[in-house]
Amino acid sequence: MALLHYASRVSAQAVFSCSAKSGLRGIAAFHDFITPSLQSGFHISRSKTIGNSTGPAGIGPGKVAGLRNSKKSVQSAFGQDKVTKMQAAIDTRQPRLVEAEIRAAYLAMFPDADKGYVRTIFQWATDCFEGRYKEYQPIDAHYHDMEHTLQGALCMSRLLWNRHDTNAEPRLTRRLFELGMLAILMHDTGYLKIRGDTEGTGAKYTLTHVDRSIQFAGELMLGHDYPVEDILAVQNMIRCTGVNVKLDTIQFQDELERIVGFSLGTSDLLGQMAAADYVDKLPVLYLEFAEAARYNEGKMKAGGFFASADDLMQKTPIFWEKYVQQKLSREFLGVFQFLSVPYPDGRNSYIERINANIARLRRQLAAQAKPA
Repeated sequence: MALLHYASRVSAQAVFSCSAKSGLRGIAAFHDFITPSLQSGFHISRSKTIGNSTGPAGIGPGKVAGLRNSKKSVQSAFGQDKVTKMQAAIDTRQPRLVEAEIRAAYLAMFPDADKGYVRTIFQWATDCFEGRYKEYQPIDAHYHDMEHTLQGALCMSRLLWNRHDTNAEPRLTRRLFELGMLAILMHDTGYLKIRGDTEGTGAKYTLTHVDRSIQFAGELMLGHDYPVEDILAVQNMIRCTGVNVKLDTIQFQDELERIVGFSLGTSDLLGQMAAADYVDKLPVLYLEFAEAARYNEGKMKAGGFFASADDLMQKTPIFWEKYVQQKLSREFLGVFQFLSVPYPDGRNSYIERINANIARLRRQLAAQAKPA
């Protein structure tokens, strides 16, 4: 009966953030916004570059969703040890290191929580990505790999930990933190291929990977006897990662679920763009788009609206300044500011690293443009 209820609810709630239909309106991955938006005349409001405490469209301290505290009371929750830990660089190629960081944040917020929970969901994730789950092969997408997932998961745990310590409303619960971490670990499982699928890599599923991830997460959670409400919560959070999703159409079950979903969408963007090798991996991202275009021939332009890897790189600063910054501040309600430590006036190391990456990319492009 629970399974029938789950199926009917999912069917009624079929607001897929990255379906094949919506994907045809653009590249159903982060960088698909640039060309379609410019071609369609989509209005982009002017904004300031995101800095330590003030975001685009004038969203700054005290205007973040759910914050009800004074600056003094918020800052008093921070110690130097936490500031150091929040800004520490972690090798996201090592799942156990990321797991340890997330477990530490989890137990700092919820000391009486299940000490084995984070280990359990990380084991599920590594089993999935390494080909030890049911009929699935190891991940073979070269950009949307396990490290990409871990970059987002680490960022999300830090954001939620910081938000928790500001006493922002609605208060973060243990259950929603647990489901949020499971959701981000599952959010790109749609790139996994089943055994016998020998054509290309999982990148060919770019247009439908969010839908596939939603289905994958639901099946995995049913197998572990999660209640229907928890499954729907995780699926709603995953929907927040779709570039073309209309967030106001997602049927969140409550406000906290929405905030955690927005935190996931925020962390998915920031985690990858702040990585030290982000600029170096942009050509790899282009190859994923190009493979998806070949697989979806007739539905998607060759290269996915990008003429080349160089074209994608040329448009990445626009993507950051005209799309991501707007999405972070407006659609995701400025929750990225909870990464500032101490909140609200401290450093936001993720924004700093992204700005450094964009500056590096611009220098690289300028050098290439100089005549020999």
